Amino acid sequence: IPTNLISITDGQIYLSPDILQKGILPAADVGRSVSRVGGKTQLPAYRAVAGDLRLSYSQFEELEAFSRFSSRLDDETRATLERGRRVREIFRQPQYEPMRVAEQIAVLVAVTNGLLDSVSLPNLKAAEYRIRQAVADRLPDLCERIESGAVLAEEDLTAISRTAQEAIAVADT
Repeated sequence: IPTNLISITDGQIYLSPDILQKGILPAADVGRSVSRVGGKTQLPAYRAVAGDLRLSYSQFEELEAFSRFSSRLDDETRATLERGRRVREIFRQPQYEPMRVAEQIAVLVAVTNGLLDSVSLPNLKAAEYRIRQAVADRLPDLCERIESGAVLAEEDLTAISRTAQEAIAVADT
């Protein structure tokens, strides 16, 4: 879509058949999608947590494509790829299973802070579920504030991280 048309509209969402074949819904290609409105329409909690997520996920996808041609990867590249795979996995949402905003924020905090790096991919959905349950059960006031559009303070992010860590640790025992 030409740039002048994008500026007339609010942008474009590019849906990718390759992403759809991987089972990721919605199959939006974040590298090719464009938004003029973007973060202005998001709740403040999303902006606080997912600010760098779009860029890092786009970089992961490029790195993943490049890594297919290389058999030798350094530790940092391998770690970036592993975290990116976990981000992609948490983006998968089963049909007819809506997730509250506060639960989404909690899972995004966990994955962006590397709390899920040690969880194997087959066990990721179970860990994600435990995080969602723990945050809903232990931080109901914070969940309510997130849902109402409150700005997250640093202590809120710390509380979410601590609760997520505890939920993951319980699962590992």
